[in-house]
Amino acid sequence: MAEPTFRQRRLGEALKLLRERSGLSQREASDRIDYNVPKLSRIENGQVPDIHALRAMLDIYGVIADEEAPYVEMWELAKEKGWWKQYRLEDQGYISLEHDASAIKEFQSSYLPGMVQTRGYMRAVFAGARTQRSKKWIDNQIEVRVRRQQRLLGADPVSYHAIIAESALRHADGGQLRHIAELCLLPNVTIQVVLDTAGLHDGHNGPFTLLDFPFDGDPQVLYVEHAGGSMHIEDQHRVKAATLTFKHLSKLALTAEESAAWIEGLAAER
Repeated sequence: MAEPTFRQRRLGEALKLLRERSGLSQREASDRIDYNVPKLSRIENGQVPDIHALRAMLDIYGVIADEEAPYVEMWELAKEKGWWKQYRLEDQGYISLEHDASAIKEFQSSYLPGMVQTRGYMRAVFAGARTQRSKKWIDNQIEVRVRRQQRLLGADPVSYHAIIAESALRHADGGQLRHIAELCLLPNVTIQVVLDTAGLHDGHNGPFTLLDFPFDGDPQVLYVEHAGGSMHIEDQHRVKAATLTFKHLSKLALTAEESAAWIEGLAAER
C-alpha cells in the first residue's frame, strides 16, 4: 500500500481528534459504525473512507449537519489523485507535502535544491549516484522535479526561501547559475548564499526543509533526508529548533541582493 499523502493523513488525524473529543474508544466507534477496529485504525492513519462512512463517523462524533462542510472538503481533497502518481515514484511522501505547502524554507549544503535545478544539473546528479538507474527512471525523476518547480510560478505561487552553501554553488556550471539568478528576480523567491568564510555553523549538521501549510491548525513540518532515507517531523520542539537554525543561517548568509550579485559574478567566471 502506498504511503498516505499529506491530505489523507490530515483527514485521518482530524477524524481521530473528533473521536477522541467525543470520548469514544476505537472499539466503541467501530461498533457504532459496524467496522472492525483495524479498519478504523487504517482510516485514522490515512486510508480514505467512502462518503457514507465519513458521514456516519461525523454523526456519531457529534458533528451536526451545519458543521460538516470543512470535513467533506477535507475528504474531497484527500480523494484526489496526486499528479505524481503517474510516475510510480518510490517515495511520494515529500512531494505530497510540498504540493500543499504555502511556504517552503530549505537549507542545502552539498547539492543545489531541487526547486532551482536545471535539467542538465539533475541529470548530472543522477549520473553520479552510486546506484545505477535506468534511463526511464532518470527521465521520470527529472520530469517530476520540473513539474515541482511549477509551484514557483503561476497565479498562486508558493513562498520559497533557500539558503545554499557556497560549495554547492561552485559545483554548478554557468547555465545553472544564470538560471538561479533569474529565479532571484521572482517576488516569491528568496535565495541566500552562505560563504565558506562564515566558518563553522549549525548548517554543517546537514540539509533540511521546513514547510508551512495554509490550513488552519496544521503544524509546520520539518523534512530531513539522510543516508537511510528520509523522515517527516511534526514534533513542534524539533521543528522550532530547526526554525531557529534557519533564522541563524539567514543572518550568517549574504542578503538576497548580495547573493544574487555573488551568483551572477560566479556565473560570469564560467
